[in-house]
Amino acid sequence: MKNYFYAGTAALALTAGLAHADGHLAGEQVTVFGTWLGPEQTIVEEVLSVFAEKTGADVRYVGSDSFEQQILVDAEAGSAPNIAVFPQPGLASDMAARGFLTPLKDDMGPWIKENYAAGQSWVDLGTYAGADGTDSLYGMFFRVDVKSLVWYIPENFEDAGYDIPNSMEELKALTDQIVADGGTPWCIGLGSGGATGWPATDWVEDMMLRTQSPADYDAWVANDLKFTDPKVIAAIEEFGAFARNDAYVAGGAGAVASTDFRDSPKGMFASPPQCYMHRQASFIPAFFPEGTSVGEDVDFFYFPAYAEKELGNPVLGAGTLWSITNESDAAHELIAFLKTPEAHEAWMKNGGFLTPHKGVDASVFPDDATRKMNEILLGATTFRFDGSDLMPGGVGAGSFWTGMVDYAGGKDAAEVAAGIQESWDALK
Repeated sequence: MKNYFYAGTAALALTAGLAHADGHLAGEQVTVFGTWLGPEQTIVEEVLSVFAEKTGADVRYVGSDSFEQQILVDAEAGSAPNIAVFPQPGLASDMAARGFLTPLKDDMGPWIKENYAAGQSWVDLGTYAGADGTDSLYGMFFRVDVKSLVWYIPENFEDAGYDIPNSMEELKALTDQIVADGGTPWCIGLGSGGATGWPATDWVEDMMLRTQSPADYDAWVANDLKFTDPKVIAAIEEFGAFARNDAYVAGGAGAVASTDFRDSPKGMFASPPQCYMHRQASFIPAFFPEGTSVGEDVDFFYFPAYAEKELGNPVLGAGTLWSITNESDAAHELIAFLKTPEAHEAWMKNGGFLTPHKGVDASVFPDDATRKMNEILLGATTFRFDGSDLMPGGVGAGSFWTGMVDYAGGKDAAEVAAGIQESWDALK
């Protein structure tokens, strides 16, 4: 049996005096199930406490590291929580198709489109076919991660006289300039134990968004655009233009596949630097040297788009999707609460939270680095979810990973793409 955290009014001293509290949901219970445990669970409980104080609802949360398996068990048994928080939209899509999710209210789609940066992207990511085949909006994204980032040491750039590139053309020119000056531009590592190869899939996904349209990206993730299509092969080769050039990568191209992704950024901190740049998601500071201050000792910039291709400012990332798995009026009200700036700000102040909501107070972010990262998210013209996370597990967390390791090791891109596509076709 799940032990749901109770977010009733007795636990809510921190939100005492909140405006507009009226208790109209007193006696109504809302259960929420997600993946957050430990400190993150404490924070999400604070967010839910704000809703409980406003409405009088009895809000109960439980987190699990077996969420993906348990939510299916609960849904099939008819004992699903009111709201499930999905770490990947693929599982939500599957459950919608089986009739386990309830469409959100009709006003949610237009609101997201108007109030979220790149709003249509978020509507598309939460829209799936239901059991009857009709497309509906089944989820709202709340808490986002950004992957389209390049990390660097400001002091190293300043000493060398390098400027932050504003386009992919400028980034490639900077890469060549660093080599001409006798340095090494990039640190890249694909190692991750049994998950080795996933950092390369992020590179390829970012390159797909910078060389092809969002529609092509979506078609690729859905296998309507095959891995063997020249557009996909070209994106793989865009990654190879950085990773398979001995002069571009610390340790040479041969070290890319064997270097652990957690160790790969360390070259930036060496003296003299072993590399000047590292492309990785917003979580990577966890693996920087102890005591490193983001925004001072190390900083980041947006992994830029090609100016000549006019594809806007695409951002690759991930996020959590809140969906209704056991409908009630109170469940719909909790989803509606996520539209309010105060819901976002309740987590923002604790750190580790980015949001595409254009109406939040950016001063609530606990530091300038997080605020800057969120500006990148707000500047996105297109947001797309990590493609490998949306593909079938045998591909996105299997042949795509291993194929990228083979490619980094020197195998031909078309040959690698054919092998990945073959594994996808074999799933039918």
